[in-house]
Amino acid sequence: MPEIDTDKLDAQQVQLLAEMCILIDEEDRRVGAETKRNCHLNENIDRGLLHRAFSVFLFNTENKLLLQQRSDAKITFPGCFTNTCCSHPLSNPQELEEKEAIGVRRAAQRRLKAELGIPMEEVPPEEIDYLTRIHYKAQSDGIWGEHEIDYILFVRKNVTLNPDPNEIKSYCYVTKEELKELLEKAACGEIKLTPWFQIIADSFLFKWWDNLNHLNQFVDHEKIHRM
Repeated sequence: MPEIDTDKLDAQQVQLLAEMCILIDEEDRRVGAETKRNCHLNENIDRGLLHRAFSVFLFNTENKLLLQQRSDAKITFPGCFTNTCCSHPLSNPQELEEKEAIGVRRAAQRRLKAELGIPMEEVPPEEIDYLTRIHYKAQSDGIWGEHEIDYILFVRKNVTLNPDPNEIKSYCYVTKEELKELLEKAACGEIKLTPWFQIIADSFLFKWWDNLNHLNQFVDHEKIHRM
């Protein structure tokens, strides 16, 4: 494995690199575990290393979407705007459980608390809806990147926020129109978006958003969308 100079990186974020992610094949079958660090090195990604992830889209009762801007301390995609919460289930018994994606949904509950300070009891796994999966690959810089099968999770409720500044630089609720303005700013290079959020916004998000009361029609747990 390559030597990475972690002295220049944020200490709190470096600690998280030791977490064990779930390694999978292209059909999302578990094949092992590896550190977050090794999963996110481009040279391992280029060899085909693939891990399980999730992206949460949380809407309030006014149907506004909670966005966050990743902190500048983040090792991948620092300062980028993205959806509510994006992370990984870990290779432990709670989060490895695959029936109805309960392990992934527990991981989402954990990270909503860690990043946004949302109390666990406000986002129980049974209130986190699993829609579908997306397989994508993207480089953050010359060293770090992402290669994930990403579970798309939706939550609709008003929540209490107390974000961790080490994780989140800013956050806001947006309407569809406000998100379209943000996407235009990103297209002009005024702001940066995470690649997975860009992919989801371009391909899926607005039709899902138009049908928040009828999301069942988009639930597809068989297909993995290759982006």
